[in-house]
Amino acid sequence: MGKAEPTARSDFRFAHRLRVRWSEVDPQGIVFNPNYFVYADVGFTEYMREIGLPYPQELHAAGSDLFSVAASAHFRDSARYDEELAVAVRAAEIGRTSLRFEIHVYREGTLLVAIELTYVNAGRESRRAEPVPEAIIERILAFEQTAPARR
Repeated sequence: MGKAEPTARSDFRFAHRLRVRWSEVDPQGIVFNPNYFVYADVGFTEYMREIGLPYPQELHAAGSDLFSVAASAHFRDSARYDEELAVAVRAAEIGRTSLRFEIHVYREGTLLVAIELTYVNAGRESRRAEPVPEAIIERILAFEQTAPARR
């Protein structure tokens, strides 16, 4: 994540709420770091549902699928058992065959973790990179209040 400052909370139109479960904390009583990627995946799935493309059904019906190719996280603070979190998701960049998402995990407005996930669109059978379907691009552009960068 090359940015000095994370994206402002106001740039995220979508957020999914979840509560930290006992199985997600470590012996220190805080969320075990890999679980933030699970939260990001849940947030991404709910984002796709929110824009009208339930994942993976809609992509599979079009013969496509998304494959993770990069993931990074910048940890700023920790969540604890039973805290309610907001997982904010936005499409940050649309490429020819890829999509990059910013996912921020907040507790009561405080940024805990800034995550970036990059997916490549591929043919479901071939598993080879293919252009991102126009239906996905159109839904993202119609939904986002801050337009994603285009490559």
